[in-house]
Amino acid sequence: MKKVRITAIRQTEYYDLMEKYENTIEHTCDIRVGQQWISIDGKCPDGMCPSAWSSMQYFVESLAKGEGNFYDGWMRNPMSAMISCNDGFRPFSFYIEVMEEKC
Repeated sequence: MKKVRITAIRQTEYYDLMEKYENTIEHTCDIRVGQQWISIDGKCPDGMCPSAWSSMQYFVESLAKGEGNFYDGWMRNPMSAMISCNDGFRPFSFYIEVMEEKC
């Protein structure tokens, strides 16, 4: 199986939705832009947010098996995906890619 790198790319915050629908909470997300994890054998890496993992698990597992080209050419790199977590108020976007094997 291939190793898969997961990189936190961007977080968006929808303050209007938070104000309208969310209860005030003090702690939300520990992920930071640029943070990276390595999935080995398609498994959830240590320190990965469980909610984010549930959004990307299928893609990471597929890439680890050598599958790719999701949605018939969606990504420029067919062995990658751009996935967002399922937080409707402050979603994070993650770039998921197969790591190149070094000879």
